[in-house]
Amino acid sequence: MDTFFLSHGAPTMCIDEANAARSFLQSWLPSATAGTRAPRAILIVSGHWETDTPTVNVVHGATDTIYDYDYDAFPEAMYQVKYPAPGAPDLARRTKELLEQAGFGPVEEDVGRGLDHGAWLPLMLMYPDADVPVCQLSVQTARDGAYHYDLGRALAPLRDEGVLVLGSGSATHNVGKMEFLQEPMPVPRWAAEFDNWLKDSLLEGRYDDVKRFDEKAPYGKVAHPTPEHLYPLHVALGAAGDECKAELIHHSWTNANHSYASYRFIPKK
Repeated sequence: MDTFFLSHGAPTMCIDEANAARSFLQSWLPSATAGTRAPRAILIVSGHWETDTPTVNVVHGATDTIYDYDYDAFPEAMYQVKYPAPGAPDLARRTKELLEQAGFGPVEEDVGRGLDHGAWLPLMLMYPDADVPVCQLSVQTARDGAYHYDLGRALAPLRDEGVLVLGSGSATHNVGKMEFLQEPMPVPRWAAEFDNWLKDSLLEGRYDDVKRFDEKAPYGKVAHPTPEHLYPLHVALGAAGDECKAELIHHSWTNANHSYASYRFIPKK
């Protein structure tokens, strides 16, 4: 299994059919995973679940759809979306085992927690039948990129066990600087430079720089005032291994400065 980082964007993508990233995710099965067998389960790391220590959700039966929106202006249709994917308690236990063996314990279990929009939003477009079991893993915002990379490395055995490891966040994420006007606006310098730096660093294999993006990248603190939306990339990258090859599989912009750059990480054979 290859691993992936997906920029999931705003929750409005669940109903916005004009969004280019939505079309990309809907084309997932025939294109993005060509050559990769169908997963038996999915482990997804979302920037919308932050905990002090690593935590997995342990769900028996269908997962709940969490509407973790902080805005009153969203259309009612967004609260009607359901993604009742089956939980993956066996994968949760395996994830916990691998992390604790690597020294990340104790790993907590959240019994019954559903999927936040960072998880169900891309999955509802990629696997619309909601028939692939899903387990979600949290991020630790107080830690750094190297920590999350090593977290991913501990999960590498899952790739050989039929598990698709997905990181779901955003290549740039500064909500305070987003533009919500209807007409297109030019991408500001800070967003474009950070996005290009991230792309070049990944494609050139400068993974140590990516781990230290807050020190190495231009406008790192502007593109990510808080790091939780980039840490899923570090987990997916680490899970693919030190000698993996990065590939840009989608790129588009919305709200002037929100990058939907998404990447595939191909392990060394």
